[in-house]
Amino acid sequence: MNYADLFRVTLPETALEVAALVALIVDLGFLRKAALKTRVAVAALLGVAGCGAAIWAIALQTGFGLYVGESLVLANGGGTAVAQIGILILTALTLLLLIDSDFTRHVGEYVAVVLMAAAGGLVVAAARDLLVIFVGLELLSLGLYILTAFAKRSGKSAEAAMKYYLFGGMSAAFLLFGFSYLYGLSGSTNLYRIQYSIGETGASPLLYVAWVLIVAGLGFKVAAVPFHLWAPDTYEGAPAPAAAFIASVSKVASFALLLTISGNLLMPGGSISGARQTVESYLRNEYQTWQSLAAILLIVAAASMVVGNLAALAQVSVRRLLAYSAIAHAGYILLGVAVQRTYTGQGSSFAFFLTTTGPAFRSANAVLYYVLTYGLTTIGAFGVVAVVERATGSDRMDSFLGLHKRNPVLAAVLLVLFLSLAGIPPLVGFWAKFNLFAAVLGVSAGAVPFGLVALAVAMSAVSLYYYLQVLKRAYVMSGVDETPIKAHPATLAVLVGIAAAVVVLGCFPALLQGWIASFYPAH
Repeated sequence: MNYADLFRVTLPETALEVAALVALIVDLGFLRKAALKTRVAVAALLGVAGCGAAIWAIALQTGFGLYVGESLVLANGGGTAVAQIGILILTALTLLLLIDSDFTRHVGEYVAVVLMAAAGGLVVAAARDLLVIFVGLELLSLGLYILTAFAKRSGKSAEAAMKYYLFGGMSAAFLLFGFSYLYGLSGSTNLYRIQYSIGETGASPLLYVAWVLIVAGLGFKVAAVPFHLWAPDTYEGAPAPAAAFIASVSKVASFALLLTISGNLLMPGGSISGARQTVESYLRNEYQTWQSLAAILLIVAAASMVVGNLAALAQVSVRRLLAYSAIAHAGYILLGVAVQRTYTGQGSSFAFFLTTTGPAFRSANAVLYYVLTYGLTTIGAFGVVAVVERATGSDRMDSFLGLHKRNPVLAAVLLVLFLSLAGIPPLVGFWAKFNLFAAVLGVSAGAVPFGLVALAVAMSAVSLYYYLQVLKRAYVMSGVDETPIKAHPATLAVLVGIAAAVVVLGCFPALLQGWIASFYPAH
């Protein structure tokens, strides 16, 4: 490795850091005495330009990533590029929602922190080494803690940030402890070398301990049960653009990392050679290891689906409702993460299917499809909530009473986004769930996968109820105050664009599926 290779691979992150520096210089050096709205608009547009430059840098990347010796440290292309471009697009959308916000006067600092956190997300999505993963996660997490506390005049914001920080510190300790066990088992911090070592020596009790600790650490990042307690307070207390960033960008980066780690630990490594009996014995042992590790993810997934949806039924705050909805969606996505490997066995014949066209590959693609569309929809939902909250002073469900009369466009956007989150066709949320559940059933046959998919479908029906509670207030129930709710033209344009994308991608699901597939080489 040399510094030219390092710069080439980290060019997208460098573009974001340069944009963060430029936003600070322009805001603090040239626009200190300008009107707040002007400073917000300029800082947000500079941040969006930085995201655009980073996407262009990803398009220029060639090769297979950054190697130290023979160990891959940072990957590019394939699912990594999909996740990174998704992170950048979602970051740009959250920055555009900032234009109509007034929760802080330190707009240059806010945009800089957003861009640096997004750079951490890019590192997380590309990392293939435990040390690099941890550095990327800390860069992302520290930015999220700061963004949560950015509304300095809000007590809820400070309280949410403190809870988020304390829970985050504990999750980092669990994750680092699990990583140390993996290093002790393999003698390496590289994921592929760890995979090879485990494949050669077989699973040990310490591997299961390490996996439980890693699931605990990353379960916090994606707000999965029982590591979800920070999410409702954070979603409620953080400024709306920051909450949208946490609910979307952080999710994409974290699930990309989960796909990477579980894809290595839940797939066979090492060499498979020798007599047929030896090979079959190896595959049997590998299958047993996979079953045990995947079972932990499936338990967390089932708990997240049930707790998230049932707890959302009792909420009166739309922000907290979206938080519990996020917990439930994390459960759905974890189903796809847990079944990235196809295994068939009958009698003495065993085989693994790990090609880039098989069901396991479709499962990983379905996870990326789901998390990207969920992130897009959630940003729009928080944008609508932010507009209503600024007009009424509250995010309670009753604040949405008569919304279709007070702002018909905003009500229509809310209708599209909430029905998509519930999985109603022909919106993109339906196809996200359909692809994911079909991939789970295609990879793993049996009563357990079928039962979990049936549970997911039932919980999706439950989620429709609480989404309709908000929509009923917006469209059916009359409000006491019928004063029109006005939204900034830029904010309204972004929200309408998001809703239009949700409809178009739902009517033509092959658009996004084909785009994701285009990042993989043809076989």
